[in-house]
Amino acid sequence: METINKDILRGGQFLVKETSCEDIFTPEDFTEEQQMMKEAVKEFNDREIIPHKERFEKKDYALTEEVMKKAGELGFLGVAVPEEYGGLGMGFVSTMLVCEYISSGTGSFSTAFGAHTGIGTMPITLYGNEEQKKKYVPKLATGEWMGAYCLTEPTAGSDANSGKTTAELTEDGKAYKINGQKMWISNAGFCDVMIVFARIEDDKNITGFIVENDPSNGITMGEEEHKLGIRASSTRQVFFNDTVVPVENMLSVRGGGFKIAMNALNVGRIKLAAACIDSQRRVLDHSVQYANERKQFKTPLSDFGAIKSKLAEMATNAYAGESASYRAAKNIEDRIAIRIADGNTHQEAELKGVEEYAIECSILKVAVSEDVQNCTDEGIQVFGGMGFSEETPMEAAWRDARIARIYEGTNEINRMLSVGMLVKKAMKGHVDLLNPAMAVADELMGIPSFDVPDYSELFSEEKEMIKKLKKVFLMVAGSAVQKFGPDLEQHQQLLMAAADILIEIYMAESTILRTEKNAKRFGEEAQEGQIAMAKLYLYNAVEIITRKGREGIISFAEGDEQRMMLMGLKRFTKYANYPNVVALRNTIAEKVKAENGYCF
Repeated sequence: METINKDILRGGQFLVKETSCEDIFTPEDFTEEQQMMKEAVKEFNDREIIPHKERFEKKDYALTEEVMKKAGELGFLGVAVPEEYGGLGMGFVSTMLVCEYISSGTGSFSTAFGAHTGIGTMPITLYGNEEQKKKYVPKLATGEWMGAYCLTEPTAGSDANSGKTTAELTEDGKAYKINGQKMWISNAGFCDVMIVFARIEDDKNITGFIVENDPSNGITMGEEEHKLGIRASSTRQVFFNDTVVPVENMLSVRGGGFKIAMNALNVGRIKLAAACIDSQRRVLDHSVQYANERKQFKTPLSDFGAIKSKLAEMATNAYAGESASYRAAKNIEDRIAIRIADGNTHQEAELKGVEEYAIECSILKVAVSEDVQNCTDEGIQVFGGMGFSEETPMEAAWRDARIARIYEGTNEINRMLSVGMLVKKAMKGHVDLLNPAMAVADELMGIPSFDVPDYSELFSEEKEMIKKLKKVFLMVAGSAVQKFGPDLEQHQQLLMAAADILIEIYMAESTILRTEKNAKRFGEEAQEGQIAMAKLYLYNAVEIITRKGREGIISFAEGDEQRMMLMGLKRFTKYANYPNVVALRNTIAEKVKAENGYCF
């Protein structure tokens, strides 16, 4: 087993500490075992899912269940489950890998897979007692049983803890009677067991229960929902009418349900990011192949600059999402390993390992879900009128992508969460934001240096720009916290602007560090396209941060303070040597054109 550096950055510390490219994990670091798993999952996807896309689009729920069972037989449903409970017991990076490549065939199967392996199985694996785990997890890990997760209610969506479903202890004290209504329940139509959240008496927080799906026990289902996308994902309302649940089926402790729900969402968010990555590659592949074949004015579409721009941006965002997702996944895996080495149980280690990087999980969920939506949108545009037709894969991909911005907490909620969690970490002393923010405030008062740095090394200017972008966040967020204190959460538009700055910093830095690491080991020439993508992503990030920084500053600062901060923003977002963005896009587009698809 490799030695783990116990000084790996804590969640959120990327903002205030410099990361060396040698210290991050990249997809080029996959082990032989991980590469084999990746190929096995891709082969499964190409055999069992892709050829049947038309059936999925026609709401063939039985097909979804059938393919889920096959995935269970091959062990794909139990990748994250410890071996003693019938799973493969693989590390966090491997679970991300399986999630990524199994999810790109259709959003319907991706949703069923995510709901079962994540929120359907994981709460029992991580919060169940030994008896519960032995009884339920092996059946879920092998696909013998299917899982679902009942949290959302008609009046409780983002405010999950406000649910009205009740759990009342029976007179003999041996069971709870659950009454209430749940909605948008994935896998409801074929699940065998559900994680159900209900409130006991007037408890402040909800409680989790493991409930077997037995129609004779007061459980009824609504009709299948007719949805914009993910059409063969079974989505129903679930009604509980005096449903009797033994007391031993309470999950964790009374009132512990809200914590279970939140931690399940942390894992779900980073896994959702993974599920969106290969989907982008496949959309790009279709787009490039069509653009290479389709001619207008006797010229292939892929030779037109307007199309090259789209292909380059689609490839760049897929590459950035992959870079950041696996960076965070390895951080989580290492943190879990450290905790296990320190004597934590698997449950404690995994829970705390993921919770540590909750900020990064929210960042990734927002960034990659929006990138996949943009990618499918541009895919339709490349296909033109044909993109709007059901005969091509674009319109279904576009419809399926739309849900990713909503579930696992809407992107608006996740934006505000990312900044809110970072501020809380600072208050607890886990991330030192105060001293760096004060240093930036002092820098604004000082005279700027007019020295011209040496930018001769690869990415030297880009890494300097990342440092300056971090100062933008510290300047805006630091001043906002100072001004509003605990009332900051009331200023949602300001929080969302700050979140966009935070997101772009993490994504851009991850992309640059991955490319720098690979340029050092494979040579710059071999990484020409990746270098262009890293520079293009950063340029786009600087543009977003400039706009969002300005928006944030003028929302709360006035007079001299505003002028000083706007000058600081200009200083911190200025390149010494602006990259030729058109040339970067052309370099990337020519690569994907020549390879007839994503080739990085």
